[in-house]
Amino acid sequence: MLTPAPAPVPEPSQGQAAYARLLEDIRLGRILPGARLRETDLAARLGISRTPVREAIRLLEADGIVEHIPRQGASLRRLGYAEVMELYEMRTVLEGTAARLAARVASELELSELAEINTAMAAAADAGAIARLNAQFHAGVLNAAKNRYLRRAMDSMRRTLMILGPTTLMDPARARGAANEHAALLEALQSRDGASAETAMRAHIEAAHRVRLRQLRDAPDRLTDTEGGAID
Repeated sequence: MLTPAPAPVPEPSQGQAAYARLLEDIRLGRILPGARLRETDLAARLGISRTPVREAIRLLEADGIVEHIPRQGASLRRLGYAEVMELYEMRTVLEGTAARLAARVASELELSELAEINTAMAAAADAGAIARLNAQFHAGVLNAAKNRYLRRAMDSMRRTLMILGPTTLMDPARARGAANEHAALLEALQSRDGASAETAMRAHIEAAHRVRLRQLRDAPDRLTDTEGGAID
């Protein structure tokens, strides 16, 4: 009996593709907080019609990344100082939990892959490569935790964190520190010490949080206070 061929994977719609492009632009800081998202301009830049751009903007609104301002239209949100603090607090909790679970259930193959990624990250000189490897490392820890609800919560939070712009690893000193922090985490994971793995991950996220706050102080236009104005 012949095995039926697997169903073809559907191609993403133009709207989904535009959504992915805009997310990448936000992540890289090409679209800054407060920037207006004009359908005509975006359609011309992406080489598509306004209809998929409108769909992409709706998806960004559903993520809580874009808001509609009366008489202005869609704009990339500015995060308040309190929101930034809350996001990093939740990231510390979620990723700390992921590390603790991974210490218990990760396979040896998964731990070996994490070690390889971090070795490559420590040796990389290009900021883009470092950021990509760092993302792979954190995704690897999350996958090794084997908890789908934790993954969903992290995915939602990461999209909001994109509003803050480029990764803190653009700072070479921070990149070196992150690789060392990953190494401490790996040691705890390999020892199957869940408490130490959670502590190491929490310390890692808190270090990133300190650098992020310093970046935001240097670029106050990215942040608002609770009244909606620029903080000092």
